Amino acid sequence: MKLENQHIIDIKSQFATISCKQDLIVLINHVNGLLYGKDYKLLTEKGFNYYVNPRFSAKRYKSFTVKKKNGGERIINAPVNGLKHILRPINTILNCIAEPHFKATGFVPGKSIVDNAKQHIGKQYVYNIDLKDFFHSFNRSWVKYGFMLKPFKLDGEKEEIAFLLASLCTHPFEIDGEIKTVLPQGAPTSPTITNILCLKLDRRLNGLAKRFKITYTRYADDITFSSATNVFRKKEFLEELHRIIKDQKLEINPSKTRLQQKGYRQEVTGLIVNKKVNVNSRYIKQLRMWLFYWEKYGYVKAEQIFKRDYIIDKGHVKKGQPSLENVLRGKLDYLKMVKGGSDSTYLKLRHRFDLLISKDSDIEKLLTIWEHEGINEAITLYQSLK
Repeated sequence: MKLENQHIIDIKSQFATISCKQDLIVLINHVNGLLYGKDYKLLTEKGFNYYVNPRFSAKRYKSFTVKKKNGGERIINAPVNGLKHILRPINTILNCIAEPHFKATGFVPGKSIVDNAKQHIGKQYVYNIDLKDFFHSFNRSWVKYGFMLKPFKLDGEKEEIAFLLASLCTHPFEIDGEIKTVLPQGAPTSPTITNILCLKLDRRLNGLAKRFKITYTRYADDITFSSATNVFRKKEFLEELHRIIKDQKLEINPSKTRLQQKGYRQEVTGLIVNKKVNVNSRYIKQLRMWLFYWEKYGYVKAEQIFKRDYIIDKGHVKKGQPSLENVLRGKLDYLKMVKGGSDSTYLKLRHRFDLLISKDSDIEKLLTIWEHEGINEAITLYQSLK
């Protein structure tokens, strides 16, 4: 459910008055009610106490790995359902109260990777930086301290609430042979909290960008600068950039740093930005290919071909059994978001997809009529559909 403006005002007002753990539980239940209606599960103080302390609930997270394109592995820590039902309303509360820097575009309500990429269209140079072990760079003490500052102001007599929130939103993991209590990569609250804690980083990096007359944006751990001139080789710029990031206790991943010049493909968070925001040509070719298979061979055989190719291409990151129809629908929705609903390429592909869906629906109707009412009625329906 999308919150109304009055809901946001009420959440802010209720948060400002909380003074103890019980008040926080009441607010979490209130937000869960707004999000899920009568179907939400009431959070009790016993349940809160269980999940707030990892010593009582060591299995708060399920960890699994997904393969990266470069052959490495990424560890994802997904909260169990009980904890997830606490973190989701907390994430809503955080988004109602805190406003990230306007140059932060990742996991910000109302913003997307398109908003991030748009700011770098048509630049001569695009400079991409990746922050190493981003979520694991924020420990419980740092998270707690963030809650003690404005706009949360959980200090003084309210410091215990800051600690409880930080304890719910972090978890102890073994990192490089050492146990560290940090933000999990996979918790719904982690991206929002990093935006809150990176406010100073965003201010300073945007100030650096203004100084050198260039453009800056950040999408989670993905930092992008763009410019009409190549300032990215200047010692003065690089030294200040590294100093700012180091001061914030973060680290640049040098293997993912790249400078893209005009005349070559320039990408920002996976989107092309040379002349306009666009998907790469392979994305369109795949859509056309899968639609062609469906048109030529019918859905059953087309899905068999699709699954074979999809597992080879995406098996390192996607689990389960994908559906051709669902994947195509999702990819078309993404294409619409990137290129716009009036784009001719999107409209042509969407039309082909809708025709296929309609055709399959008509066949299902024919088979049902044939089975229950006989062949004559099925023929009558078929003639009306022609």
